[in-house]
Amino acid sequence: MMTFSACRTTVSAVAVVAVGLSVLSGCKGGPSGAGAPAPASSSAAPVAGAFEPEQALAEAEKTPYAASIKGVTEAAGREMSTMTGRSNLGTSFTGRAEIRSTGLWMETVTTADANYVRNRTREGSGWVKAPRSPDNEANYAGYAKLLLAAGPSAKKGMENRGGVPAYHLAGHLDLDQVASIDPRTHRSMKAKGVTGFDIDQWIDSQGRTVRFEQRMEMRGMQAVNKIDFSEFGPVETFTAPQG
Repeated sequence: MMTFSACRTTVSAVAVVAVGLSVLSGCKGGPSGAGAPAPASSSAAPVAGAFEPEQALAEAEKTPYAASIKGVTEAAGREMSTMTGRSNLGTSFTGRAEIRSTGLWMETVTTADANYVRNRTREGSGWVKAPRSPDNEANYAGYAKLLLAAGPSAKKGMENRGGVPAYHLAGHLDLDQVASIDPRTHRSMKAKGVTGFDIDQWIDSQGRTVRFEQRMEMRGMQAVNKIDFSEFGPVETFTAPQG
């Protein structure tokens, strides 16, 4: 997990920002505790273009892709941070992101061999390079498969997400289930005493995640990460930042 020692924010805010960043950037950190109840289905009406999630995920494994990402992290019902960026998914994680919250403005770039962080909160701050972790990945398809493995209860059916037919999956994942698909998150959360969290995930007909929600209890507060994926395209090259 990234640690921003230079950030002058409250401990609670920093913790929540780190949670959101773990989902967006692939630098896995995490909160502690179990999740809150899953939200109700967004649409009960039939949706055109229905498909089976298992088949869609099998297609996703064949073709890595890039996507624009927008994330919001909330704690105790209050927005704590926002994140925007673009990343490669379905392959070794690379991408760029900007993270903002009260008193905090960070930029990150992850390349094939390194991670770069810049604290824009400090005027004149430059990029800091750090080694890339070998398990720095963002395996959203892996999470969807874990939900499906839980059985029929995880399959909530077709819904319309922003005009796109999407299959809604939802359920609770125990921490040990995550070890095989997200070892860094597993290690980090286990060290904090985490036992599991709730997930809602929507995938399109090509198995690409279009919405990902993660809910948990952190330091006595209910926290949630809400991430939307859009503007899908071919895998892109992200290079080291200049300046």
